[in-house]
Amino acid sequence: MQSRLGSDKISANCALLHRWFNKMKVHKFPFNVNEIPLNGIYVLFEKGELAHGTNRIVRIGTHTGKDQLRSRLEQHFVNENKDRSIFRRNVGRCILNKTKDPFLKDWEMDLTTREAKDKLSKGMDFEKLTKVEKMVSDYMQENFSFVVFEVDKKDKRLGLESKMISTVSLCDECVPSKDWLGRFSPKEKVRESGLWLVNELYKTPMSEKDMDELKRTINAED
Repeated sequence: MQSRLGSDKISANCALLHRWFNKMKVHKFPFNVNEIPLNGIYVLFEKGELAHGTNRIVRIGTHTGKDQLRSRLEQHFVNENKDRSIFRRNVGRCILNKTKDPFLKDWEMDLTTREAKDKLSKGMDFEKLTKVEKMVSDYMQENFSFVVFEVDKKDKRLGLESKMISTVSLCDECVPSKDWLGRFSPKEKVRESGLWLVNELYKTPMSEKDMDELKRTINAED
């Protein structure tokens, strides 16, 4: 649902977010974890995706556990376990759905708990699972880059993450390219939003106060 802030103002704020984040230090795989703050927010770009005259934001994320930003990014880019990263699961869904691979049904299985593993894994083709995990890693490591900034307090970063996601998802100018992998997602929210996300979409966007505070946090210049 569109915010009372107005679509023009949302688009203007989204353009500012894109401008600010595209001027920050960009990290790519393999990234130096020592350059990543312990607590904060990450903003991802993807090859071939453009908006507002620059690299389009395709995902915004954070973490809930204390000092877990580095490990969260490693769960996405390094650790080949889609049950620990909904981002990896979403990318894998698209890779499999693009070729109508029937393994998509198995990919959806969550084997996190011992009970689930015992119940669901009997018919699982683990060789295929390993192969798809590698395909996901290859795609992510090759196509995604990101910027990070520190936000120490959990409540603050979760609130800011939500408002940033809402701002980008409500922006009329942020649309995926015709070749964007996410267009093959079985998840309607991914396809429609153009973001590798299903939560915090279309909610409360950044206010002017939020924008001013973020600008100071990341030392941005207009």
